[in-house]
Amino acid sequence: MSTKPTLYTCLSPALLHLYELKNAVVVIIDVFRATSTIASALHNGAKCVIPVDTVAKAVELSKKINGIAAGERDGKIAEGLEHGNSPLEYTPDFVGNRTLVLTTTNGTRLLHMALDNKADTIITGSFPNLSAVCNFLLQQNKNVILGCAGWKDRFNLEDTLFAGAVINRIKENYTIHCDSSLTAEQQYLLVKDDLYGFSPNLTHYHRLVDRFGLIEDIRFCLTEDVANVLPLYKDGMLVAAK
Repeated sequence: MSTKPTLYTCLSPALLHLYELKNAVVVIIDVFRATSTIASALHNGAKCVIPVDTVAKAVELSKKINGIAAGERDGKIAEGLEHGNSPLEYTPDFVGNRTLVLTTTNGTRLLHMALDNKADTIITGSFPNLSAVCNFLLQQNKNVILGCAGWKDRFNLEDTLFAGAVINRIKENYTIHCDSSLTAEQQYLLVKDDLYGFSPNLTHYHRLVDRFGLIEDIRFCLTEDVANVLPLYKDGMLVAAK
């Protein structure tokens, strides 16, 4: 009798040290908006996305490689950058065959934390690439950590809802003894039929829509499989897995 791999959900980067990342696939989840933007850019033909943890690194590296320096702090384009963290900004005409160097408040930070904690395999996930994430996890048949980026170490619901969506699809193939995973799936089941309609309840919705008018970003980030690629971290960059 074969033993199923395990699955855990980490609800905040501040809790990441409690989980064993070695020999596991870590899914970095930052629905609003880093991991949605990464999926969008790769789906639209970017060569790769290089996640960095500071604006200075984004600027310096992009100059060296003639890439696109992009990112945000607190939801708006970071000072010193021309391009932000909107998945709608990276159209095929703009990003095709180019490298995006991206820094964000939460998502790219969590990715670097996972690296520091010796994660075995790192991918990024959001509703726009939900199926690609689930298919990859099933193919790998390894332990899984669903890592929610949250907001400055605080819990947020949209990342947890995505974790719940993944769990709902693949749970039969995993051993799950994890209350945060149970909570994530139960929350997802309550609102899965109208994620966009539910979104005005989310704190981050108001951060993005009330302050910056980014309602179409919200719609994109909550739409399943509109950028259904699998961003895989390899040699310092995220590439679309074949």
